[in-house]
Amino acid sequence: MKKRFTAIAALAVAAAMSLTACTQSQNAAPETQAAAETAAQGSEDKAEEPAPAPAPAADAVSLKMATGGTTGTYYAYGGVIANILNGKLGSLQLNVQSTGASKANIFLIDDGEADVAIVQNDVMDYAFKGTDLFEEDGAIESFSAGAALYAEVCQIISSGDIKSVEDLKGKRVSVGDAGSGVEFNARQILNAYGISFDDIEVNNLGFGDSADALKDGKIDAFFCTAGAPTTAITELATTNSINLLGIDDEHAAALQNDYAFYTQYTIPGGTYKGVDDDVVTVAVKATLIVSDELSEDVVYDLVKGLFDNKDAITAGHAKGAELDPAYAVDGISVKFHPGAEKYFKEAGVLQ
Repeated sequence: MKKRFTAIAALAVAAAMSLTACTQSQNAAPETQAAAETAAQGSEDKAEEPAPAPAPAADAVSLKMATGGTTGTYYAYGGVIANILNGKLGSLQLNVQSTGASKANIFLIDDGEADVAIVQNDVMDYAFKGTDLFEEDGAIESFSAGAALYAEVCQIISSGDIKSVEDLKGKRVSVGDAGSGVEFNARQILNAYGISFDDIEVNNLGFGDSADALKDGKIDAFFCTAGAPTTAITELATTNSINLLGIDDEHAAALQNDYAFYTQYTIPGGTYKGVDDDVVTVAVKATLIVSDELSEDVVYDLVKGLFDNKDAITAGHAKGAELDPAYAVDGISVKFHPGAEKYFKEAGVLQ
């Protein structure tokens, strides 16, 4: 109950920061490295003060959209979505809230304090099954998937002669903050290669601290689950030679067999200085979830509106370029809301 109270209290504080329009540097950090118990969040960039929300029509259906902290991508991207869709979805009105990101957002949906939220699809999976991050809390089944939005890439950065995941054995490796989504990703990826945390010297550091530690020779490698390019890695690569470790097809397939939320992802060569070749790895996804209390028509209009307005959303935030119906259903391991399912069947990407 304490965790639920924390999530609700955070939303109450954030209500003052409710928005329907928001812009931000597109280098904002992803939602995967939380300061507390969520799977996410952190950035040096600061979102601009949002424009005031327009007054809703008398018959408006107001939906509270839980995102993340004000310096993170979820908040900025959610603000762009609301800014574009409000006025184009009939009586629907999205009101974006700053929150504690993925795990907190699921509690907010479950407690009726939010109607729509952005979360990582792996955290969504843990919540629905009551595993990993939700092992102590138990399963939460009051939400459904709406659509996967964009990739949050599992990036493994190393220095020196460490050129493969197998080479991490016996090395000093940062696996993200303790209890974070990144730490679970690191454990799962290493396990696929037959490596446990007992086989490495575990360091629990956030993205920026991990990059600094690698630069200073205090660690040999670190895991980072984030949209690529990631600011911390970009800055590290400007001053230090780095390796970006790939995950081969065999081990990616093993991961996907055990964890349906993973998808393969190719980081293009040139994304980071000194890494000239494409690197194939795996990714999780920032995903729109919705309360099961919402009607089929409301969710259908919301999901359809996302894809019908892709160009405008992309103009407001670079992550909009990844909006694609086929991509939006891949790696989703929980049920789709009937409204989302209706749209994706019409789009020909679900049977």
